[in-house]
Amino acid sequence: MWLYFLFGRGAVRHRTRSGAGSPLRSGRPAGLHTDGLQAAAMTKNCHNDYKMKFSVDEEYPDLSQHNNHMAKVLTKEIYGKLRGKSTPSGFTLDDVIQTGVDNPGHPFIMTVGCVAGDEESYEVFKDLLDPIISDRHGGYKPTDKHKTDLNFENLKGGDDLDPNYVLSSRVRTGRSIKGFTLPPHNSRGERRGIEKLSIEALSSLDGEFKGKYYPLNGMTDAEQEQLIADHFLFDKPVSPLLTCSGMARDWPDGRGIWHNDNKTFLVWVNEEDHLRVISMQKGGNMKEVFRRFCVGLQKIEEIFKKHNHGFMWNEHLGYILTCPSNLGTGLRGGVHVKLPKLSTHPKFEEILTRLRLQKRGTGGVDTASVGGVFDISNADRLGSSEVDQVQLVVDGVKLMVEMEKKLEKGESIDGMIPAQK
Repeated sequence: MWLYFLFGRGAVRHRTRSGAGSPLRSGRPAGLHTDGLQAAAMTKNCHNDYKMKFSVDEEYPDLSQHNNHMAKVLTKEIYGKLRGKSTPSGFTLDDVIQTGVDNPGHPFIMTVGCVAGDEESYEVFKDLLDPIISDRHGGYKPTDKHKTDLNFENLKGGDDLDPNYVLSSRVRTGRSIKGFTLPPHNSRGERRGIEKLSIEALSSLDGEFKGKYYPLNGMTDAEQEQLIADHFLFDKPVSPLLTCSGMARDWPDGRGIWHNDNKTFLVWVNEEDHLRVISMQKGGNMKEVFRRFCVGLQKIEEIFKKHNHGFMWNEHLGYILTCPSNLGTGLRGGVHVKLPKLSTHPKFEEILTRLRLQKRGTGGVDTASVGGVFDISNADRLGSSEVDQVQLVVDGVKLMVEMEKKLEKGESIDGMIPAQK
C-alpha cells in the first residue's frame, strides 16, 4: 500500500511496509513520518520563550574576558534584537553563540565563537553573523558574491613540489545536505538518516573512488586510535567547538568514515559537517591530489542531486557549513613541509601573511612543529574559488622551499620576500 504525503512542493510517496523505502530515492529526510510532519512545521522554541521572562540585562552573557569574533560583535543591543528569534527548526541565538560563550578563546588566536544550526541561521541571525563573516573573511560584504571553480585543469603547476621537503599533500572541504539541520542541531534520527543516505550514495562510486564505509561504533578503540594517528579519521570529540555547540551529542552514534581502497579519497560523515570530503597522498604532487578531489567531489554531488538531495549553497556565501570560518569553498589545501631554517627566520610570519597562507603544527591545530615540519594551508575560504586557493598554496609553498634551500646554504632571502598577495 502507498500513502501520499504533502511535503514541500509536491507529494512524496512513502511505502508503509518496513524497510521498503530508501531515503536517497524518496527525496525526504530519513525517518520523517506522519507524526513528524506537524512537528516539522512548528517553529516555536518553548525553552527560548521561557527565557523571555528575564530581561536582556539578565540574559546577556559576560564576554569581558573573551577573544573571539562573536564576542567582538555581539552587543547588548544585537542580543536584545535577536534573542527572541528562532529558525524554522527551532535554532536560537543562544544556540548560535553558546560555544563562544563557553570558550573565551586563545589570547593570540581569534576563534570564531559561533555556529549555525541550519541553513536558515545565516539569514535569521544575519545582524550578528554578517559582521562576524566580514571580520573573519577580510571585509566580505553582504552584497558580495562568492566564486566557485572546481575545474582542476585551471590549476597551474602543482606537480613539481620537491618531495624532499613536501612530505604529504591534502585537500579537504565540507558539504551540507539540503533538507537536514546541521550537526549542532541534528536529532538522533536525523543524524542516522544522514548516515544512511551517505552510505547509499557513496556505495555507488566506482573506479579509483570505489571503497567502503566504516561506522565509528563498529570500530575498536585501537582501530580508531590507529586511524586518527594516520590522519585518516577525525579525533574523538574533545574540541570545545564540538562539545559546547552540541555536535558531540550521542557520540559515536551515526558517525563514520568512508574511504577508497587506496586510502587516498576519504569522506567523514557527521563530524563538524554532514560530509567532509578529503583527497590526500604522500609527497608533493598537489596537482594529482586536487584532480582527485575535484572529480570525486563532483561525482558525489551528482549522485545526491539525482535523488533530490543537493548541497546547501547560495551565491553570496557559497557552500553553507556549520562554522562561519568555512563558508565559501570550505576548502583547506595543505601540505606537510619541512622548513626548519625558514621557520626560525624573523620574517616567517610576515611571509605567510603576504602569501595568504597559515601554519599549523605537525599534528594540526594547537600542536607544535616536530622537526621543523609544518602544516601550511590557504588562509582564505570565502570570495575566491577553489582553484585560486589551491594556487596560492602551490605557489607559496614552492617559494618557501626555495627560501629554505637558500638558508641552508647560508644565503640571504631578503630579496625573495614576496609582495602582499
